[in-house]
Amino acid sequence: MQIIYWLLVAVMLLGVIGSVVPAIPGSSLILGAIIIWGIISSSFAAIKIPLIVTVIVLLLSIGVDFLAGYIGAKKAGASKWGQIGAFVGLFLGFFGLLPTLPFGGPLLGVLLGPLLGAIIGEYIYQRDLGKAVKAGIGITVGTLIGNLLQGILAVSAVVVFIWTTWTQVYGG
Repeated sequence: MQIIYWLLVAVMLLGVIGSVVPAIPGSSLILGAIIIWGIISSSFAAIKIPLIVTVIVLLLSIGVDFLAGYIGAKKAGASKWGQIGAFVGLFLGFFGLLPTLPFGGPLLGVLLGPLLGAIIGEYIYQRDLGKAVKAGIGITVGTLIGNLLQGILAVSAVVVFIWTTWTQVYGG
């Protein structure tokens, strides 16, 4: 039982990483691991609190994801073109399709892709490189802050799970 418990905690830690790194499922992995633990331990009463906390974290993460990028974009004066460019840059960066990134893999692409995409999108829209760079930085900073907040929320869900189920695995 302990091996399964720690395997599920490892899946949850992967979920914490996924809440910070785009394209890896974050809170949904944590939620899935908690549900699996409830099924395996035959004690859904023991996971009621972590389940509620994780569902709240999942909903908050979705809200933070949208709001952080949006607020960063608005503060920097970005248009929809910059936001679309950031999304395209994220996609291209994650799959290593940026011609300027033959090294670094998807993690570097995930960091630089949205920045370059937002700058290019804003430049196409405004034809002002200074405003485009400012908007690109705003979108990227907003997204990074959002990812950090999602990571904190995900860690809290894992801590609550371990806190509430520890005695179920290791006794009093």
